[in-house]
Amino acid sequence: MDFKFTEEQDFFRTQVKDAVDRMIRPRIQEIDEADEFPRDLWKQFSELGYLGLRHPETYGGLDLDVITSMIFYEELARGSCGFAMAVTMQILMGTYFIGRFGTEEIKQRVLVPAIKGEKIGTICFTEDQSGSDLAGTRTTAVKKDGGWVINGRKMWITNGPVCDFCTVLATIDPSKGLEGLSFFLVEKGTKGFSTGQTIHKLGSHGSATGELIFDNVWVPDENLLGEGPGNGVKYTIEILNEVRVMTGLMACAIADEAMKDARKYALERVAFGKPIAKYQLIRAKFANHWAWYEAARLFSYKAAWMIHEGMQCQHECMLAKMFATEMCLSAVDEATRIYGGNSFAMEYPPQRYFRDARFLLFGGGCHEVLQNALGAAYLRKGG
Repeated sequence: MDFKFTEEQDFFRTQVKDAVDRMIRPRIQEIDEADEFPRDLWKQFSELGYLGLRHPETYGGLDLDVITSMIFYEELARGSCGFAMAVTMQILMGTYFIGRFGTEEIKQRVLVPAIKGEKIGTICFTEDQSGSDLAGTRTTAVKKDGGWVINGRKMWITNGPVCDFCTVLATIDPSKGLEGLSFFLVEKGTKGFSTGQTIHKLGSHGSATGELIFDNVWVPDENLLGEGPGNGVKYTIEILNEVRVMTGLMACAIADEAMKDARKYALERVAFGKPIAKYQLIRAKFANHWAWYEAARLFSYKAAWMIHEGMQCQHECMLAKMFATEMCLSAVDEATRIYGGNSFAMEYPPQRYFRDARFLLFGGGCHEVLQNALGAAYLRKGG
């Protein structure tokens, strides 16, 4: 067994870390306090070429493998969580189906400018009554006049208020449940397509999140992204594996940054005549975190490796996401305890880590849903 990254992957991590340190970390507090999508930073960051991480070089991408991509997501999350959410939406979910199923004309019109950062994309799963329950999707697509007419509303859409295009999950036949789902490309300026309310979030500031409305939106047949209608669920499972591992590694990064800040504080903060890092109960917090962090990170990269190798790993990806985000919640909580009363002040970083970590609970499936599915799978296992 080999637990090492390649030299190329280590070099890539160094490059990404340098970009995050130079461009994002100096603006973390500004982004968090303003809670606005930083278009200037988006433009600067897109010029580095990372928005084409998973796409072929033919379209301006980097064509990197899954593990190297996960390195990028992990390092990016060490900066602004909100900005990381916007970027990862563009790289992975917002352009995935277009890059895989779009016609050449669509790729040139939508994918190429998206890789350059000139257009912003997103994907639309969630509705007011259906998040993890995709079978409950109520947005419809009806065949008509050489295309499809889409009606519905999507909620909690990252990049929604600023998007130039979106990939929409809709049902072509509600009676078929999951088997009736398909993906469609809808672009800004299409009649009937509009933005609704903007959601003001507890954390993950800097990513614009909101509602998208589809009111008799007609799109041509080529905007159906997939090998025929009704194949949406199959493709969703594939993309969700990567989304879950990505979320797990972003959680690892946030947890690590929170405890690094707490370590610095514990070494400097003096109580009863000595730094609080000298006290056994404080040291226990770091010891426990270290163990859980290493386990979560190792598990997440194992799941990434399984995806890379083409192995069946839906359950491993779910487990990695669930375990890593719960570890992150514990870590940020311990960081606030180490900071004590100062953690309640907005000028100290623990409150931001605490708020950002909550958002990771829901992306890629809330834990109650994951636990139900995983528990059922475990009970089915033999041997």
